[in-house]
Amino acid sequence: MSSEPYLLTPGPLTTSLRTRQAMLRDWGSWDVDFNTITGRIRERLLQIVSASATHECVPLQGSGTFSVEAAIGTLVPRNGHVLVPQNGAYCQRIARICRVLGRRLTTLDYAENTQVLASDIERALAADASITHVALVHCETSTGILNPLEEIAQVVARQGRGLIVDAMSSFGALEIDARRTPFDAVVAASGKCLEGPPGMGFVIARRAQLERSEGNSHSLAMDLYDQWMYMQKTTQWRYTPPTHVVAAFDTAIAQYLEEGGREARHARYALNCQTLIEGMARLGLRSFLPAAIQAPIIVTFYAPDTPRYAFKSFYEAVKSRGYILYPGKLTAVETFRVGCIGQLGARGIAGAVEAVGQVLAEMRAAA
Repeated sequence: MSSEPYLLTPGPLTTSLRTRQAMLRDWGSWDVDFNTITGRIRERLLQIVSASATHECVPLQGSGTFSVEAAIGTLVPRNGHVLVPQNGAYCQRIARICRVLGRRLTTLDYAENTQVLASDIERALAADASITHVALVHCETSTGILNPLEEIAQVVARQGRGLIVDAMSSFGALEIDARRTPFDAVVAASGKCLEGPPGMGFVIARRAQLERSEGNSHSLAMDLYDQWMYMQKTTQWRYTPPTHVVAAFDTAIAQYLEEGGREARHARYALNCQTLIEGMARLGLRSFLPAAIQAPIIVTFYAPDTPRYAFKSFYEAVKSRGYILYPGKLTAVETFRVGCIGQLGARGIAGAVEAVGQVLAEMRAAA
C-alpha cells in the first residue's frame, strides 16, 4: 500500500507518481515552452470530445465551479434566461450562480434519485419562448446519478436553444461527442477523470457562440471571451496561470492517451464501480441509486444500520487503514460516498472494501 492514503473522492483524487513529479519543475508563465504546453492541452481536450472543428477550448484558473460560472456569465447574455433541471447539489449550485449573476432562472425540480427527463425539458422550452439556455449537470456528483445528455441535447437543439453542460465528473470517462451531441459549452476541470491535480478548469465552447459573447461577462477575470481572444493573439494566459498544475495536467493527459483514452478509462472505472458495489453489498451496505442510472464515478451508500455509526469516527477509522472516503451530500437520508476514479492501484477498491468491513465489524461488536 502507498504510504499516503488513497483518495476515494471525486476529485481531488489520487494521481500517479509521474503526474506528481511533473510539478517539481518551475515554469515561466510567458515562456514559449510553457505556452506550448497550454496549446497542447487545449488541442487534446478538444480532441477528446471530437470538437476541434466547431469549438474552442478556453482554460481558466481555479476550480471547476469557476469555469461553470465563467461559462454562464460569458455565454448567456445579461438578458438571457436559463433553465436548470435540478436533481442534486451541483445543479442547485448552477441555479445559485444564475441568481448571483442576475440571469433569469427557471428550475425543474426532481428527487435526488431521479433522472432528468428530456420530455420535461421539451415541455418547458415549448411553454416558454424566453428561455435561451439549458444548463445541465451530466453526472451529478452529489449522488453519482447519470443524466441523459444525448437525449436532452437533441431536444434543446430542436428547440433552438443553447446547452451548457457541467461535465465535471464525466469528461474523459463518459462519452461526449460534439459531432453527435450538440452543445454550446461543456465544462470540466483538471482534477477529475483525466486524473490531474486540481486548480485548472476549462470550457469547450462553440466557436460561433464565443465570437458573439463579447461584453456579456459580469467579471474581468472570468470573461471567457477575453481569455480566448488573448490566448489566440499571444498563446499566453491573461493573468498568472497555475503553472505547476498545468504542467502536471499535461502529463496526466499524456498518460490518459497512453492508457487508451476514454474507452480504457471508462472500463477501469466501471470495473472499480462494480467491485465496490458488490463488495459493499456483501457487507450489508446498500447503494442509493439503481444500477441503470448509476455512473461509474462515485457511489452513494446508505449509512450502516448500527447505533455506533457516526460518519466522523467511521471516516477516521477507514482513513487509518489507508482510504479516505467522502461525506454524503443528501438532505433527506444519511449517506456516505465512495469515488471510483483515480490511480487506485491493484488493491485500491478491494482494499477499501476490506477496510470498511473491518471498521463495521468493530462498530457492530461494540454495539
